[in-house]
Amino acid sequence: MSAPRSDQEWREKLGEERYYICRKGGTEPPFTGALLAEKRPGTFHCAGCGAALFSSAAKYDSGSGWPSFFDRVKDAPITEIRDESLGMVRVELRCGACDSHLGHLFPDGPAPTGQRYCVNSLSLTFEPESS
Repeated sequence: MSAPRSDQEWREKLGEERYYICRKGGTEPPFTGALLAEKRPGTFHCAGCGAALFSSAAKYDSGSGWPSFFDRVKDAPITEIRDESLGMVRVELRCGACDSHLGHLFPDGPAPTGQRYCVNSLSLTFEPESS
């Protein structure tokens, strides 16, 4: 799936809410995302380009209000960027394939990685495993 190139193409593909999150680095309100309670086996993909990013096997309830994962799928194209906005230092997560904003990475997750990939539902799509 190829990613749009112009700002207008992104708006048309994603719609206004997803566009705000993925292309403008916005954040959805906590506990509102459609994928927060998703528990079926499957894979979470970038809403911008369809790249596989996270497995449901690494998803857990962090209590933060956003879908959280302790690891990414093997070879997931995720770029980590130092983020000094909001008066703090964080690690922003972007899709390395289409540069869509995903969320942030925090060092307070569970074993085995100790990482918490805190991701906006609107930056993801979900594909359940076929039975």
